Amino acid sequence: MVISEIGAVEKLTAQLDENNLVHYQLPLASINGESTKQSIELNPLIGKEVTLTFSGMIACKHCGKKTKKSYSQGFCYPCMAKLAQCDLCIMKPETCHFHLGTCKEPEWGEQHCMVEHYVYLANSSGLKVGITRHTQLPTRWIDQGASQALAIFKVRTRLQSGLVETALAEFISDKTNWRAMLKGAPESLDLKEKAKELMPKIAEKLSQLRLEFGDDAIVALDEEVQDIHYPVSEYLTKISSFNFDKTEQVSGVLLGIKGQYLIFDKGVINMRKFSSYQINIAY
Repeated sequence: MVISEIGAVEKLTAQLDENNLVHYQLPLASINGESTKQSIELNPLIGKEVTLTFSGMIACKHCGKKTKKSYSQGFCYPCMAKLAQCDLCIMKPETCHFHLGTCKEPEWGEQHCMVEHYVYLANSSGLKVGITRHTQLPTRWIDQGASQALAIFKVRTRLQSGLVETALAEFISDKTNWRAMLKGAPESLDLKEKAKELMPKIAEKLSQLRLEFGDDAIVALDEEVQDIHYPVSEYLTKISSFNFDKTEQVSGVLLGIKGQYLIFDKGVINMRKFSSYQINIAY
């Protein structure tokens, strides 16, 4: 029996079980009140034939209006231009301008930027540094497809976490090579040892930041490394990506899920990239 569901794509949700295995769901938002929001369990679909069909319709996930093109992963252009969550400083937190009084949505900034953040090391396609809000661990690590992760600093605000990240990015990458990440699990790293090696290199910068923002603005942590395992039965040796803007249908055997990617036997698709695209999923 073929089961068919329809709705607007939202980013994959995920949880870790007691064995550090990720369990994924695909949320589908309701369409103009014609269907109810649902969440499809994806792990049981691994090894099965799955077809995703794009209807051709995109509706802004903020205002609900139809848009020919999605901006900032699911918004229409007017919403993208006015919302703080779509501002450039979200991608580059060291440019946060809340303290200058120029945040597009000060209340949103208070809730999302003027709160504790973590600076972390992760191993997804190799060693990298990143930041995230205190409420987003281990979600952020899972979204990036990290196989190992370690929080190394607790920082008072997003701006300050971005400044620490920038200091570390002089010595290690701050980006994930998504193609390499999707070809398999990276070689295991001793993240605690890596952190120890990095600390002297940024000591002077940390002293400057603490002098500017206060001694308690940046707190070094002594956490345990988080291991993360993904539900993938087989990795691809060659990565090709599907794009709903170029083809309306993605179909094949689902081999696994990692990060925000569905891995099919014929290629991969980044579901977060297509937030607000209205699709039908059949399995």
